Amino acid sequence: MSLHCGIIGLTNTGKTTIFNCVSSNKAEITEFAFSTNKTNKGTVKVHDKRLGELNKFQETEKIIQADIELLDIPGLAKGASQGEGIGNQFLNELRTSDALIHVLRCFDDDNLPHIETTIDPVRDIELVDFELQVKDIETVQKKLVKQKKALQAGDKKLKNEVDILEKFNEQLESLQSLRDLDLNTEEINLIRELSLLSAKPVMYVCNVDEDSALKGNSYVEAVKEYLKDKDAEIVIVAGELEAEIADLEDEEDRQEFLKDVGLEEPSVNAVIRAAYKLLNLETFFTIGPDEIRAWTIIKGSTAPVAAGVIHSDLQKGFIRAEVISYEDFVTLGSEKAAKEAGKFRLEGKSYIVKDGDLLNIRFNV
Repeated sequence: MSLHCGIIGLTNTGKTTIFNCVSSNKAEITEFAFSTNKTNKGTVKVHDKRLGELNKFQETEKIIQADIELLDIPGLAKGASQGEGIGNQFLNELRTSDALIHVLRCFDDDNLPHIETTIDPVRDIELVDFELQVKDIETVQKKLVKQKKALQAGDKKLKNEVDILEKFNEQLESLQSLRDLDLNTEEINLIRELSLLSAKPVMYVCNVDEDSALKGNSYVEAVKEYLKDKDAEIVIVAGELEAEIADLEDEEDRQEFLKDVGLEEPSVNAVIRAAYKLLNLETFFTIGPDEIRAWTIIKGSTAPVAAGVIHSDLQKGFIRAEVISYEDFVTLGSEKAAKEAGKFRLEGKSYIVKDGDLLNIRFNV
C-alpha cells in the first residue's frame, strides 16, 4: 500500500519548500501569495537503513523502498472553504489523503509577509481547522437532509445513520474537528464514505529558520503548548536549510553539510517516520536475488493481508508464510543459518506480522 499525504497550510508558510525537500518532483516557489493555481504531486521514497543492511547478506539486482504519495495544494487563506484565496476546489483534492501534513510558519522574514500580517502558528492552526470544519459541515448537512427525508418516508434502517450525522454536525458547529471524537466502527465507516476532512489525522511541521533547526524557537514552543493534550505529532524542519541539503547530488556532500549544521540526518526523514506513527503503519520485507523490497502495512495486519499488499493472488491462495525476523537475519547472516538456529518459522493465517519481518509467501491459486 502507498501512503497518501496532503500538505496543507496558509499561503507563504514554506509549504512548497517542504514539498521540494522530500519529493522526487520539484515545484515552483514564489514569494507572492496565491501566485500558484495548481496542486503539486510527487513521490517520496521512505529511507530505511535496514534495506542496506539486508543487502550486505543478500546480493540483489535492485533495492525498492516503500514510498509516499504527496499532494501539495496551494496555500489556504481565511474563507478558503467558501472560495476565498484560490478557492475551495483544492480542499476537495485532499479527500483521498490518508493523513494531512500541516506546515506552520515558525520563522520571521520581513521580505515574506504573512497573509494575516503577524507570525502566530497557533492562530494558523485554528484558521485551517476552521476551514476544514466548514467544508465538512457542508458535506454532512447535505447528507443529513437526504437521509432525513428517506427516514421520514419510512426507511427506518437509516435512523442510526441520521443520529451519527447529527452528532457530527453538532461537533462541527461547535468548532471542533471530527478527529477529536471517540468513534466506533460505524462512525468511522461513515467518515470514510463521506471523505470528511476534519477527521483525517494531522501531523504538524514547524518550519523554522536555520538557527532554530536543532532546538526550535518560541513559535514552536507555543505550538507544543497548544497541542499538548492532542497527542499530536510535531516535527521541526528548517525548510530553507533542508532545501539546500536536498539540492546536493553527492551523498558525501550531504552528510558533510548535515554534520556542519549539527544534524544526524535530514529532518524530513523525521516527517516520514512521524507519518508512519500517526497512521499506525509498519514495514515488512521480501528479499531475493532479483530485489529487496520494503512493503507498508497497518500495524496488526495478519500474514494473508500482508501477502495481499504484494499481490491479491497471494492473499487469495495463501497457505503459509515463511518468516524470519530482521534482527535474526542480520545477526545470523542467511536463511540457512536462521533455519539451523531455529529462527525460521512457518506461520498460518492468524499470524500477526511484526515490523521488520522477512516474509516469503507460500500460496496456491
